[in-house]
Amino acid sequence: VQLQACGGGSVQAGGSLTLSCAASGRTFSTHVLGWFRHAPGKEREFVAGIRWSGNTIKYTDSVKGRFTISRDSAKNTVYLQMNSLKPEDTAVYYCAAANTLSINWYQRNEYDYWGQGTQVTVSS
Repeated sequence: VQLQACGGGSVQAGGSLTLSCAASGRTFSTHVLGWFRHAPGKEREFVAGIRWSGNTIKYTDSVKGRFTISRDSAKNTVYLQMNSLKPEDTAVYYCAAANTLSINWYQRNEYDYWGQGTQVTVSS
């Protein structure tokens, strides 16, 4: 499975960005898509996740109400709509996919495939 993330950029606080992650290859083997972010000096952290079926969505508390994850199964693509961005959202964002049905969403070692990162910079 290959993951291609794009959509990062630089915005001012309060602005919006939409990230997308296109999956290719043996995508039928995966059940979960997630977004993580890695800010300088911090651990890589879970941001949001969704099952390909769409019946389960998870967010980390700091983005609830501001970020929305969605998927287009026909396009094998997952999106992360980010609104009301804050400087603390600045990070490299990664999409990841997991084969497991029963997953600890927040544990990055449970994800089997990773895309390259895309930089999101929010200025105050």
